[in-house]
Amino acid sequence: MIITVTLNPSIDRAVELDAPLRRGQVQRAVRTRQDPGGKGVNISRALELSGEPTLAVVPGDSNDPLLTGLDQAGVRYEAVSIGAPLRSNITVTEPDGTTTKINEPGPELDSGTVDRIIDQLISRGAGAQWLVLAGSIPPGPAPNIYAHIINRVRAGLGSAAPRIAVDTSGRPMAEAVSETADTQPDIIKPNGEELAELLGRTDGDVLEADPAAAASAAHALIERGVRAVLCTLGGNGAVLVTRDGAWHAVHQPVAVKSTVGAGDSALTGYLIAHVRGESPQNCLRQAVAHGSAAAALPGTEMPSLDHTTPQAVTVTALQLT
Repeated sequence: MIITVTLNPSIDRAVELDAPLRRGQVQRAVRTRQDPGGKGVNISRALELSGEPTLAVVPGDSNDPLLTGLDQAGVRYEAVSIGAPLRSNITVTEPDGTTTKINEPGPELDSGTVDRIIDQLISRGAGAQWLVLAGSIPPGPAPNIYAHIINRVRAGLGSAAPRIAVDTSGRPMAEAVSETADTQPDIIKPNGEELAELLGRTDGDVLEADPAAAASAAHALIERGVRAVLCTLGGNGAVLVTRDGAWHAVHQPVAVKSTVGAGDSALTGYLIAHVRGESPQNCLRQAVAHGSAAAALPGTEMPSLDHTTPQAVTVTALQLT
């Protein structure tokens, strides 16, 4: 079982255009799609499509469209009522794959709601293989919320606690990998820009373009205590750095339809391979295969294993400097 937590879920509305976006003008969409979203929700959707047991833990009331969407997708979930509608996000995709997102901030979560979510994680988490903490933080919780959840879950479950993955950015990620905090995740999934930000650097574009540089940067986090870093690099694939080595993987070129959810899908592919006992290299291979499959799908559609082509992924060992 892989449990996901999305503190700031959304209804994701995707609009596909047949021409470049023209600001200030009226355009008609050629295709639209609506899905339950947010990073953790996306991961649970992709896991469900691949037949991997998952539980999505989210805030939300029973009549919220997000929960209705999860019901329709067949995704098992547990929700904590908040008495307010969840946010909606809009994605506009142009014919060349250029993607523009407009994200709402989301409803405020008070401390009581967060405590109820954590109680659910402790109640359901024993024996789970992974707990995924993913996405932005809504108004209300402090920036160290993911570090707080990690501490509470590990203290509450002890040796029965699942491995923990974190996929966020900014202060919440920085707090989760703090050198002084006993909250180090088992894996984090930044992109190149987020990795640079996490290390106080301004060369995210360099890391996105240079897998060896990205791996070297990620290794600094391994030295802090993070067990693995999966850093996605857009069209340059991804790197995986662990205590045992570093690898770069890249997929054969695909026709990009939408980049929405590609990073979420990459983490999904890694987790699927990991729970099935694959080597780090093959976990990375499946991560890149999943991310590429997502990029080749329209809008907010998530890929299943059947969409992926891991045989089209080349994995190369990297020497850390």
